[in-house]
Amino acid sequence: MTRSHASNTAPRIAVIGAGIAGMAAAIRLRLQGNHVEVFEAGATAGGKLGELVLGEYRFGIGPSLLTMPEYIDELFALAGEMPSEHFRYQRLDTVCRYAWEDGTRLDARADPQAFAHEVEQVLGVPAQRVLKTLAHGEEKYRLTGHTFLEKSLHSSDTWLTPEVGHALTRLHRLDLTRTLHQVHQRDLKEPHLVQLFDRFATYNGSNPYRAPGLLSMIAHFEHGAGAFVPEGGMPAIGRALFDLAERVGVIFHFNTAVAEILTHRDGRRPRAVGLRLQDEREVLLDRVVSNMDVFFTHQRLLPDAPAPTRVLAREKSTSALIFYWGVDRSFPELDVHNIFFSDDYAGEFEALEAGTLCDDPTIYVSISSRYDPSAAPEGGENWFVMINAPFATPEQDWPTLIERTRERVIDKLERMLGSEGSPAGLREAIVEECVFDPTTIEARTLSHLGALYGTSSNDRMAAFMRHPNYSRHIDGLYFCGGSVHPGGGLPLCLLSARIMTDVMARREPWPTHAPSSHNALSSQKDDA
Repeated sequence: MTRSHASNTAPRIAVIGAGIAGMAAAIRLRLQGNHVEVFEAGATAGGKLGELVLGEYRFGIGPSLLTMPEYIDELFALAGEMPSEHFRYQRLDTVCRYAWEDGTRLDARADPQAFAHEVEQVLGVPAQRVLKTLAHGEEKYRLTGHTFLEKSLHSSDTWLTPEVGHALTRLHRLDLTRTLHQVHQRDLKEPHLVQLFDRFATYNGSNPYRAPGLLSMIAHFEHGAGAFVPEGGMPAIGRALFDLAERVGVIFHFNTAVAEILTHRDGRRPRAVGLRLQDEREVLLDRVVSNMDVFFTHQRLLPDAPAPTRVLAREKSTSALIFYWGVDRSFPELDVHNIFFSDDYAGEFEALEAGTLCDDPTIYVSISSRYDPSAAPEGGENWFVMINAPFATPEQDWPTLIERTRERVIDKLERMLGSEGSPAGLREAIVEECVFDPTTIEARTLSHLGALYGTSSNDRMAAFMRHPNYSRHIDGLYFCGGSVHPGGGLPLCLLSARIMTDVMARREPWPTHAPSSHNALSSQKDDA
């Protein structure tokens, strides 16, 4: 059994998992003066923001769009560093290029005025109607976002604030009794535009025909706060945070899987006191933070402890079927982010809820080599091709589904690209390929059933039913990441780390010794 060599007054904290939330949590905790060690089963940091290399082509394996980069910048600022010296990004003028089977094409500009003008020119929807819809989404975010996304919903302190009181007086503006689709039909009316806005439900793996209208705030993230691309692609985020964590003195243990969270009962409730590793070593610590999917944390690491069965049994979010294609030619018809819509969007979500894929799925194509030329050889492109998929179940035959869907996806893309007046030739252009299905995603990222965003947001109470950022049964045990509050997606994962750190400080006001500068911490790297 080992014990860290930190000072007697500095709490020793373990973080399980070096995903984005785990690294953000480790940075925050270390900057408070704690001794922090991260235990990662894999060989590298980054989690879902990892990298896949196929020949001369490089791909980010997970999220492909950066929003709310200020949550990343905040970590560098907390460490006393200039964010732009370590992590740079640029704002996209065009967020996404949308295409429909009837030949309609629309470039969604990031600037709200430009977007509204484009919609008016292409779809005939008055620009003021679009701007009013975006403003309503921003209002919802302003009324609820700072409470529901940036604070613990499982703490009474959250509910005793003027912000909550103000939001309660504006409940009629939040569309809690309507679905997202109903809100968009009411406000936008035009079918193409309704479908475009309905798509925002997929940002947290939900169904627009069931998710609450409150989620119309998501449009504000792209057409208000903005959409961005990092230098070096999305995996650069993970590399930047890992480097920052090491600079401030966080200790990383790679290829070191955790087998069990050790607990000890000394009074009314048990307390997390350390970890047992897969090689049977035990490490004694004062607190434990799990960035591992909360389902697997309870199932694998706490087999004898009570589990929140109702929370863990809630409906999962959707997953994805992803084709990583190295393409040996350029397709000038495409932008960085592209959407090719299904002709039957409602039918697509009906199929997903039935646990399968429809015959005409909506296709998302992201080409990061457009802004990071090093990700593909000259003249080629790296295509990240994703369709929404159901979470994994035993009844699914993924080899058959993949084979059938691959052909339909290529046929659809060639048909719709060909309608632009140039030869498609996609099938022959694919020279490298890798495929992730929900079972692959579960195996590689330990996301339960391959669900990308933990539990779904398909009902009004979803936000309140997510797993809290602390254990109700075990003292000294905390959680961060996409499977707990406030949810999945890069910005929310980063917020989960902030919320968890704040909750820990309130629940356990252990004296901390914040350094005068992060450089002072860098010289205190201990070996466990």
